[in-house]
This record gives sequence, C-alpha cells and structure tokens, in this order.
Amino acid sequence: MPAFLIASLGCSKNTVDSDSMAQLLRRDGYTPTDDPAEADVVIVNTCGFIAASRAESLEVLRDFAAQKRPGQFLIAAGCLTQRYGEEVAREVPGVDAILGTRRWMDIVDVVRRLREGPHPTPLYHLPEAPTVGRDERAVLRVTRQGGSAYLKIADGCRRKCAFCAIPLIKGTLVSRPQEAILAEARALQQAGVQEIILIAQDTTDYGHDRGARDGLASLLEALTAAVPDVPWIRVMYAFPGYVTDHLIEVMATRPQIVPYLDMPLQHAHPATLRRMQRPANMDWVHRTLEKVRRAMPEVALRTTFIVGYPGETEAEFQTLLDFVEEIRFDHVGAFQFSFEPGTPSEPLGDPIPPEVKQERWERLMAAQQAISLAHNQAQVGKVLDVLVEGRDAETGLAIGRTYRDAPEIDGLVLVESDLPVGQLTPVRITGAMAYDLVGVPA
Repeated sequence: MPAFLIASLGCSKNTVDSDSMAQLLRRDGYTPTDDPAEADVVIVNTCGFIAASRAESLEVLRDFAAQKRPGQFLIAAGCLTQRYGEEVAREVPGVDAILGTRRWMDIVDVVRRLREGPHPTPLYHLPEAPTVGRDERAVLRVTRQGGSAYLKIADGCRRKCAFCAIPLIKGTLVSRPQEAILAEARALQQAGVQEIILIAQDTTDYGHDRGARDGLASLLEALTAAVPDVPWIRVMYAFPGYVTDHLIEVMATRPQIVPYLDMPLQHAHPATLRRMQRPANMDWVHRTLEKVRRAMPEVALRTTFIVGYPGETEAEFQTLLDFVEEIRFDHVGAFQFSFEPGTPSEPLGDPIPPEVKQERWERLMAAQQAISLAHNQAQVGKVLDVLVEGRDAETGLAIGRTYRDAPEIDGLVLVESDLPVGQLTPVRITGAMAYDLVGVPA
C-alpha cells in the first residue's frame, strides 16, 4: 500500500489544509508515515507569509529533495507556491509538482498525474478557483490536537491591509456553509473534543460574502445549540471595527464560549494605522474593549502589533507603548515589519534600520512581560479548569491550558500531578511566571 508524508509549516489554517489533503489521500488508498524513506509521496505544505517563513519553507523542501529516493514524488504545496511557484521550481530542482492554496482539494488528481507520467517537471497546478472554500470533496475542515480541534469557517480575506500578502495568496473571502460547519462540530463532539477553535483569516467577516450581517454572532448562536456537550468554544482573529455589540452579547451569555478575545490591532497610533490601511479609530477600540470587559469581567484579551512599520516615528512608537500600558492586554504578540513585495506597502519601502526595529521590539516585549506577569499573579489561589495536553516525561508534570490561553501562542499551566490527557480538570493555581502558571489538582 503506498504511503505519504505531509510536512505542514506555518499557521493552524495551513494545518487544516494539510489534514484535509491527508483525508483525501487516505480515501484513495494511501497510508500516512512519518518516515521520509517509506513515503511514496512527500508533500510540504509551505508558508509564504513573510521572508523568514519563505526561507524556512525552501530549506525544508531542499532537505526532502536531497534525500529523495528513485520513484518518490516531492510536491510543494501551500502559500509559498501560490505566489512563488516558479521560484520554488528554480530553487529546488527535485520538486515534482507545484500546488497552491486554492486547489488543495485536487491533491489526489495531482498525485495520479505524477504516477501516470510522463509529465512536465515540475507539474504546475495553480488554477484560479472561485469555488475554493466550497468544493471540499466532503472532507472535514478540521485538525485535532489532543482535546482541542481547529475548525476553519472561511478562507481568504477581502481586507486591504497594506503590509499583508494574504489576499494575494488566498484570494478574497469565501465563507463555508453554516450547515457544513455545524456538521463538523457535531462530529468533533461525538469524538469527545473538549475545545473547538474557530479560525479564518478574519472570523468576524464570516458570512459577508453570503449576505449575512453579523455572521459570526449568528454562527456562534447556532454552534452552541448544536454542540451542547463541547465545554469550550474559542474565537480567534477578530478584526477591529467588527466586534459588534451582538457578538459581545453572544460571547458573554453563552457559557461554552470562553471569555477570550483575540483582536489583532497591529498598532495604536492613528497615523501608523492609516499607513497600514487599517482601522484607525482608536476611540472605537477603547469603547469596545470597555464593553468587552464590562460584559465579561474575566475576559482574557490578546492582540498583535507590528513595530518598525515604514514611517513609524519614535513618538508613534511611544503612543503604542503608552497604549499597551493603559489597556494591559493579557497576551501580546509583537513582530518586526517584514517588507513584502507586491503588497500595497511596497512603495513605502523598508526605511527603518533593523537595529531600531529590534530595539523597539525589545522595549515593547519588556513592557508586556511585566503586565503578563501581573495578570498571571492575579490567578494565584483561583481554581481554574485546565485542558490537559500532555505530560513532561522528565518532571512528571502535567501540561495544559486554561481558558485564558489559546494553544501554541499563549501560556501553559504546569500541574504537579499525572492527569488524564485530553480532559478538563479543576486546578488550583499556586504559582505564576511571566507567561505560565503552576498548580495542583483542586
């Protein structure tokens, strides 16, 4: 029986696409393997969001090409190949096929064409596909990680953020049918999943292309009714300006929806935000965060910022620092501006020196570290449900997360006990670090 290996790079949205391709290959008679020497087909689902991720993707492809055996096929898929397919073929001569983000569902067709031969090398499969997000070959658009599962509710993005290449890679917004999302959520509930994490490039834009207003709030109302036995439902990637009063009300009144809001703001100075082509009404941000905290007093707030964006002055950066100190987010992700050719910000260039970007990044993270520590110290003595994700073999500590932490990007809880993996367990918090907590079973 032929075998396949998929190396998935980048974000959780990419991982969902990788798992969807795996489902299709299994359906066609392939078995998964983690050993490249055993694989008849090796697929690298690349990331191409910024320069560093492009470099990593090319490095992984070169590694697989170097150890490629006769009769084995190497397929480059995903974000990097969607934008830079010809560059990938030039940089990695061993690649047999190029598959982009918009036709991942054609993976079996591509493999069959390779096996049938002869074919051009590499075989390009990059058609424009207005059906992306709908023509899904009856696979589950989910990926499971222990007791959690990511569920993709939309693909693409219609926003025009100046620094972002996602619309060039993924195309415009395509929302998935609500019925399909609910059916997948029911399947996850049946499988015993404890946390469903809704993901898209912009979850708050869900349903816009289908004529829906406030589509995410309506979806959450339907979802909580459809899967009453899933204790945690988490929303990621909310867009500023689209966290509506209705959405806040739904989140606050449905106990399954964890009080956690991830709203990437990118900056706090209106002039910087206008250059980014992002929402620049900071009064709205202040009012909305006040509403969120009033409706959900225990809410955990997460955001991301970019430092060193073209034209960012020291005064503009200081405004960002002051904003972080004022709002006191629970979690902050910070990134140094990465110049992306082809994006609307290209004419601005990349004028801020790397050492200035680095210095500003360090100052921002130092300020946030103190804030995160204070938030964590406020949890000491509380009893919080922890979703156990694993165990440290050396220390014997159980490792998990509270509702305050999304997987992979936020903190952990280290529990002095051997707890069942994949289950929610009450834990008394006994200690706090800048990003992680320590506890014992309650």
